[in-house]
Amino acid sequence: MSEVVIIEAVRSPIGRRNGGLATMHPATLLAEIHKELIDRAAIDPAMVGQVINGCVSQVGEQSFNIGRTAWLSAGLPMSVPATTVDTQCGSSQQATNLAAALIGAGVIDVAVASGVEVMSRIPIGINSSKKLGLGVPIPKTYFEQYEFTSQFEGAERLADAYGITRDETDAFGLRSQQLAARAWQEQRFATQLHAIDAPDLDEHGKPTGTTHRVDVDEGLRDTTLESLANLKPVARENGVHTAGNSSQISDGAAAVLLMSAERATALGLSPKARILDTCLVGVDPVLMLTGPIDATRLLLERTGRSLADLDLVEINEAFASVVLAWQREFDVDHEIVNPNGGAIALGHPLGGTGAFLMTKAVHELERAQKTTALITMCCGGGLGTGTLIERI
Repeated sequence: MSEVVIIEAVRSPIGRRNGGLATMHPATLLAEIHKELIDRAAIDPAMVGQVINGCVSQVGEQSFNIGRTAWLSAGLPMSVPATTVDTQCGSSQQATNLAAALIGAGVIDVAVASGVEVMSRIPIGINSSKKLGLGVPIPKTYFEQYEFTSQFEGAERLADAYGITRDETDAFGLRSQQLAARAWQEQRFATQLHAIDAPDLDEHGKPTGTTHRVDVDEGLRDTTLESLANLKPVARENGVHTAGNSSQISDGAAAVLLMSAERATALGLSPKARILDTCLVGVDPVLMLTGPIDATRLLLERTGRSLADLDLVEINEAFASVVLAWQREFDVDHEIVNPNGGAIALGHPLGGTGAFLMTKAVHELERAQKTTALITMCCGGGLGTGTLIERI
């Protein structure tokens, strides 16, 4: 197996719902990030063996293999093939893991893994809406096997299972906001961010010919525990999750350039990190959100690593209970978990978030001069993605 390394990783700012990125076609946004990734690495794009892209709501502007459309829209070589995958929220992390597997197996030696979701334009769940007149994704036979629950209900059941309280979820929501604010104040995201010039639209939704610059994550909010305590639960009347301690509807794109170590050496490139191992696990689809727990156990067992070896953990803050349950299972210093905030403060552009977390981890290891990072996510339908990386 070839050693797989990460050469570069870049992300757009994360736009809030109907915010600065909402005027952009998703493929145009991803094209900007593809081009920036190649420019930063200063490689011939024709050497990329495959583009693997994550996207959840593959309908309308995000249909027709958006990874391929974006690559071509960026003016990059038509000879480079692309695939768009759906692993729900973990789509672009799984895209990264698949790219690493292809390189490790010797099928290709250079790959781009990316992800995009512009939820302002393509609302969550629209691709399975009854309004499309195309039926529903869950057949009657499924109900003979499992109860079908929403992620919101899964988050509440997770909180029940681990005894997680409303006070804890609110405190975690505040923590995410405070850490994200600190990260911006200290310019911790400076090396990973690519500012976007998004088009201005008139009252009819037509481009005016002018643009506005989006160069900050738009989800940050100045809040307090008192303010968070006043928010209404989103799933149950007495639930522990609110808009203040759950991930935000967001827009964004991110991309990672992977390569075999041999090819990187031949090109005279200096990798930022190496892939130690990857996984995708299946868990109870009713509780649904325990995937990061199983993924963490599997990666540590398979690599012979321990919790003490982790310097950084990027776990998606889909809901506060996801991270809090993970922390209940593992005795890890909480300071290394999402040290620059997570999806509660920064946002969660669904299929793009895995590549965002990968990008954040690679650059944070470099900034903090740390060594080993775990990236993991829960996914709809009862899945968990995991990637273990090591700074070079």
